Amino acid sequence: MFVEVALPVPLRQNFTYQLKAEQQTQVKVGLRVKVPFGPRQQIGLITKLNVECQFDTSKVKPVTEILEHEPLIPESLFKLTLWAARYYFCSQGQMLSQALPVALRKGEDAAPKSITHLALTSAGLEAELNVLNRAPAQKRLLQKLQQESNSHSITMDEFNALELSKAALKALQDKGWVEKKQVEVSIDLSWRQQLVMNESAHKLNKQQAVAVSVLNQQQGYHCTLLEGITGSGKTEVYLNVLENVLKQGKQALILVPEIGLTPQTINRFKRRFDVHVAVIHSGLTDNQRLDAWRLARSGQAAIIIGTRSALFTPMAYPGLIILDEEHDASFKQQEGVRYHARDLAVMRGNYEKVPVILGTATPSLETLQNALNGRYHHIELSERAGKAQKVKQGLIDIRSLPLKAGMSDSLINEMRIHLDAGNQVLLFLNRRGFAPALLCHECGHLHECDRCDAFFTVHKGLNEICCHHCGNEYAIPKQCHQCGSTMLMGQGLGTEQLEQELEKIFPQYPVVRIDRDTTRRKGSLEKQLHAIHKGEYKILVGTQMLAKGHHFPDVTLVGLIDVDGALFSADFRAPERFAQLYTQVSGRAGRADKPGKVLLQTHQSDNVVIRDILKHGYHHFAKNQLTERSQALLPPVWHMLLIRAEAHNAQDADDFLQAVSELLPQNTHCEVIGPIPAPLDRKAGKYRRQLLFQTKERNQLQAAFEQALPQIEQLPQQKRCRWSIDRDPQDLM
Repeated sequence: MFVEVALPVPLRQNFTYQLKAEQQTQVKVGLRVKVPFGPRQQIGLITKLNVECQFDTSKVKPVTEILEHEPLIPESLFKLTLWAARYYFCSQGQMLSQALPVALRKGEDAAPKSITHLALTSAGLEAELNVLNRAPAQKRLLQKLQQESNSHSITMDEFNALELSKAALKALQDKGWVEKKQVEVSIDLSWRQQLVMNESAHKLNKQQAVAVSVLNQQQGYHCTLLEGITGSGKTEVYLNVLENVLKQGKQALILVPEIGLTPQTINRFKRRFDVHVAVIHSGLTDNQRLDAWRLARSGQAAIIIGTRSALFTPMAYPGLIILDEEHDASFKQQEGVRYHARDLAVMRGNYEKVPVILGTATPSLETLQNALNGRYHHIELSERAGKAQKVKQGLIDIRSLPLKAGMSDSLINEMRIHLDAGNQVLLFLNRRGFAPALLCHECGHLHECDRCDAFFTVHKGLNEICCHHCGNEYAIPKQCHQCGSTMLMGQGLGTEQLEQELEKIFPQYPVVRIDRDTTRRKGSLEKQLHAIHKGEYKILVGTQMLAKGHHFPDVTLVGLIDVDGALFSADFRAPERFAQLYTQVSGRAGRADKPGKVLLQTHQSDNVVIRDILKHGYHHFAKNQLTERSQALLPPVWHMLLIRAEAHNAQDADDFLQAVSELLPQNTHCEVIGPIPAPLDRKAGKYRRQLLFQTKERNQLQAAFEQALPQIEQLPQQKRCRWSIDRDPQDLM
């Protein structure tokens, strides 16, 4: 008996293996198996049984081990991964491996018999805390265990999540105060019989009530775009719909774009429902993610919250899928298998016959087009929730005005008025670091990355210059690389420089900066957000991390420092991205009962895009963009595939893509553009080229490329470069 096994390797095929006699009775589709692959053992999933073997059977290797008795992934998810593998032109093994946590791909047991707990011994219960005054880490651990009222124990996962000290644990074990215990795993599904609420629902306004009523009536698969202006109370709508789903004993999967949004989302849901919430994102260890996956699969976790990768989490009782901020580009994976979590979430809802809600203030043009065509239901929330009023918008034309770290006097004076009134101010600048370039004042030389066609960004706090494209970094040089002068200066503006200038202008008001540099350490983002809510900081400086989904009731003024760069880009999506960003950032102002104001600084005050958004709002702008895209034959009206190639020698990449272009059809319904250099021509020492293939109908693209792919893989030129396929690309850079 032979089986077909999908392995997580980039070869677009499955592999045939032989079953030993004793394995034949326990085999099923979807089981994990360990098999020999080259010199190593790999873990894959069975996709077919009783395969007729077209090879010499004496050379077919046997399956080493079958790892469980029942398939790990339900049939609906299995079908989804097979559909996605075909749609994104990757191997089934690569797509199936996305659906399994890393620990399971390494062979961990999917259903543990017991969990390790750290428990106090009788001596530990009687121990005095002040004995450990000179050992604060031991004291913290002992205190935590003594505070656990019922069991005086915590799991090893909680120990890791709380970042407690392993050395302190060993010291307390040596004292005989703490011991490790193996506790049998039991699945608690009591929430399905009786849902316990921690707080009652807030009073809904008319539009929210209508939205909840429409969503609660949906049975089976429906996809709904919930388009609500910032601050219109979309989360409250989610919570009301969720209550209805949980009362039916069903689970919900909630996807958010950033790890930064998960803590506040978890707190909001836990405040309302007394149920187990599983969290899945890349900031967790492999074992923590596996535990969350197990809770979701067994049905013990009623709510699963996570980023893009949580999409494939199995649910024992699927009831609802919500994508918050569906327009966000981070739902699209940019490495490996380039899938889009939004599109797969809609397909998953279809396979599992559950409703899907796509919530946002600024819908992506793809989603908006589906809503306007009637493929998705469309619910609009045009009023702000509670007593919040619509924000006032202002434009500051900074042409020929003196600027202090990018800020005009008008903006600084407006900030002073809001700060003196006891409110908070948020300044948005989408450029981290001190300055985006290092300039020699004597000869004018700009220090460029030696591996990319990009300039080094200056990070003064870290005392380094860093390339944001390839991660190349050096200590800030003392002398110019070209003329040897010591007169080096940062050119341009970054968040670090803005923060320093604000501390000088407003010494009495504390400033906090939130970007990737200040939130590198685990837990630092939650800490800073908590301090902002407590009012410890009055001026908030940040990049996109601050723009999305956060609720700051005391922020009454939002200033956008430098947006001109976002308007001029080689990417046709730049106006859409700018409009989304502006709308999201401006939505942070005036969210409670205080009136809010947004000021936009620009050298392009007569720009059509800026004028359209300020005058008519995002929805009107987005409809105009759809008309423009239709005229230009661009997505979402036409369908696009991007083939990238990179090589140390630019000609190798060009030759390969030229050969590919000759294998693709070109007519009135199919268009091939390229090969052309990528906007960033050289990155990490390699030259980058790209080829665009566009068709009028989605199935034309699928059929044409499926036919060409086997020939592309046989091209001799492909051996001299690395290449990748990006279906429905979100980033052309």
